[in-house]
Amino acid sequence: MKALKYIITGFVFGIVLTKSEAVSWYRIYEMFQFQSFHMYGIIGVAVATGLIGVQWIKRKNAKDIKGEPIVIQDKEKGSARYWIGGVLFGLGWALVGSCPGPIFILIGAGFFPVIVILIGALSGTFLYGIMKDKLPH
Repeated sequence: MKALKYIITGFVFGIVLTKSEAVSWYRIYEMFQFQSFHMYGIIGVAVATGLIGVQWIKRKNAKDIKGEPIVIQDKEKGSARYWIGGVLFGLGWALVGSCPGPIFILIGAGFFPVIVILIGALSGTFLYGIMKDKLPH
């Protein structure tokens, strides 16, 4: 029963991304061509929501689904890993027209060819697990 609120949150997330057209390949294409501000507005709202959420977690000592306190560790200094990760993420996003969240939303909406993208994302995660000790962290 505790998981119900997280399931509902996932459904709301899917509805919001679908209604805002953030899962639309055409909107993503417009963003990368600098033809529309639409996606940049959505990303800005997401960043602001994340900032508010992190501050709430820190100040209220929020707990996870198991009742354990959520610990947000400080970031280490250095930018190479952020540049490498950002470039890889951005290239993948530009090539397939979807970032991780919308992959599941598109599959749920019946766009089954996106399963190929999901397999690629999972393969990349697996590859990272193998190579993580050799990468800058």
